[in-house]
Amino acid sequence: MNNEKILEKLSGVMYPGLDRSITDLKIVDDIAIEHGTPVVTLSMQNDEAYELLKERLQDLFEGKITIRRKGMAKKKDIHYGHTANPNNRAPYAKRVIAVTSGKGGVGKSTVSANLSVALAQKGFKVGLLDADVYGPNIPRMLGTAHETLRWNDNDKIVPSENFGIKIMSVGLTTPTSDTPLVWRSSVAVSALIQFLEDVEWGELDFLVIDMPPGTGDIQLTMAQELPITAGVIVTTPQPVALDDVSRAIMMFKDIHVPIGGLVENMSYFIAPDTGTRYDIFGTGGGEATAEKYGIPFLGQIPLDMRIREHSDAGTPPVAMGEASQKGYYKTIADRLLKQIL
Repeated sequence: MNNEKILEKLSGVMYPGLDRSITDLKIVDDIAIEHGTPVVTLSMQNDEAYELLKERLQDLFEGKITIRRKGMAKKKDIHYGHTANPNNRAPYAKRVIAVTSGKGGVGKSTVSANLSVALAQKGFKVGLLDADVYGPNIPRMLGTAHETLRWNDNDKIVPSENFGIKIMSVGLTTPTSDTPLVWRSSVAVSALIQFLEDVEWGELDFLVIDMPPGTGDIQLTMAQELPITAGVIVTTPQPVALDDVSRAIMMFKDIHVPIGGLVENMSYFIAPDTGTRYDIFGTGGGEATAEKYGIPFLGQIPLDMRIREHSDAGTPPVAMGEASQKGYYKTIADRLLKQIL
């Protein structure tokens, strides 16, 4: 078997989790024949992917191959900005909106998805970056979970598109939906910077970023690498959530990110059979917190089973729901625009 035949076989081997071959991605560094046995050298950094490829190649060549790995490449230097004078890794976006929360499970991604669609419905060009790398729910909420990464002729990643917005999420890079991303924060930050720089976003009026919950590396890095127009903070009325959202508010203040406002999610529940209102997580906490810290209160969203159903089905309620459900998010978008335009 000569080098051309070996290369032909290698061209059919896909990189784990992607729809591009190892030859397309230029991972094959060298092909040789030693003592009648093919020797393939791969140049790559991901340990797990290397082991998977090594196993696939052994199967493909029925064990009659030697796989080697080129020395680890030096990682690309990332010259971080400063929160007082951030870089601009998204010059294609006129405005950047960062949606965050103090704790998980308060509906931050639901707000991010519907806020993005609401802005697109007003005629703006909108991109949504799912930066919640350890819980990437945006693809499911916008009906793109079945898609995988694609590249164009300029070797740029092509974002998914649905409901009038462009979408990029680390959830589109994994082989299966239950693949965990066991990444250190430095790896997660590098991946997000790649999504800012190597995705064909086109010209955007708004880049909305669905941040992970809390006050960690990713929030700090985004504030260093992007001139964030406004932060939107999501909470529930529950005191435990409000304790954490207070920290998120102070984080934005400390790192010089203007706060566009606070959204109170799961504010109350209206029983469908009796019409009785139940304040399951308490009442008035979000509005009181906004007043305490002197930030705008953008609105309330009730605990509504139909919102949950639409989110799980990938049909955002601001686009596919009833008038009342659409109204919650449209009001939030309108109030936010008054703060930043």
